[in-house]
Amino acid sequence: MGWDKAELSLTLVGDKAMARLNRETFGRRGPTNVIAFPLNTGLAGAESTADTPKTEYRRPKTGILAPMPPVMLGEVVISLETTARQAREGDWPFQELLDFFLIHGILHLLGYDHEIPGDEARMTEKTWELMGLLFPRLKRLTD
Repeated sequence: MGWDKAELSLTLVGDKAMARLNRETFGRRGPTNVIAFPLNTGLAGAESTADTPKTEYRRPKTGILAPMPPVMLGEVVISLETTARQAREGDWPFQELLDFFLIHGILHLLGYDHEIPGDEARMTEKTWELMGLLFPRLKRLTD
């Protein structure tokens, strides 16, 4: 994805907490499966640019090269209740769907979006590419 080291926060909640978060964040009623809160919007599209993140920096006092601290991407919040319900409804193994939502959230942290058709296609393609790395025998589901 273009980052040697990156951190994110993952919060797993129930539907009640997710519904409140969805209402407070987007003004939408009810729970959703995943919400992502990017911390650094400057990362948007970073994996597709020619610039690569620096892996070292020079310490100010000593001048010694040291590893860069991990980039903090943001937070991904997933509702376990919604995930379980959607897994049952879609006949998906729970773990696979949870990983799907985590990937979806991470891609949002990296600047991917699905509001515009071209962007949606790019995000969908990257999602299935990453799911294929985790689950090589998984067949891509079509909407």
